Amino acid sequence: MDALAPLAARDQLLDTASAIMREEDTVDVSLSELAARSGLNSALVKYYFGNKAGLMTALLERDFAAIRKAVDTLLAKDADPETKLRLHMSAVVDTFFATPYIHRLLMRQIREEPPAEAQRLADMCLKPLLSAYETLIHDGVVAGVFRPVDPQLFYFTVIGAADRFFSARLVLHYCSDRDVLDEALRDRYRTHLNDFVVAGILVRQG
Repeated sequence: MDALAPLAARDQLLDTASAIMREEDTVDVSLSELAARSGLNSALVKYYFGNKAGLMTALLERDFAAIRKAVDTLLAKDADPETKLRLHMSAVVDTFFATPYIHRLLMRQIREEPPAEAQRLADMCLKPLLSAYETLIHDGVVAGVFRPVDPQLFYFTVIGAADRFFSARLVLHYCSDRDVLDEALRDRYRTHLNDFVVAGILVRQG
């Protein structure tokens, strides 16, 4: 029997799956590697999650719960719309740096799960972010600092840019002198994304 308490063992499986996908730039894990890296019996995946798909769904639920909490905190913050948007851009980059698999994994799960479960995942992971973008953009337009843009297209622009960048290790490896997405490159990209996205939505002066 594994020595860890039930909740600790469950969390360790999730943490290990996340680490494997982050380090190997993938949206899949083998149960044998999961067991070896976590030090836990792979049979615990079935016990806690039903199967490997259940493990992946549980990981998404955990990761997106943190994202929703952060977004809710941002929306409630006493700050002007541009500041809120810049803070959000930074948070998006930090999220994809920590969990570069997150959007690709979500799309795979939605694509492969039955329609009812796919809709549940979309309701849990996608719709809250789209709603937050509607609020952010609306508040900025009302304040006279943002141009009116389509919140859905804005979502695709922001999330798509971050998703592609943090799954670009092969591009870096073959087309530059580096193949590691380290903190220095993360910080450069945070500034870059802020400059491009926020500048693109601000009301043009003159």
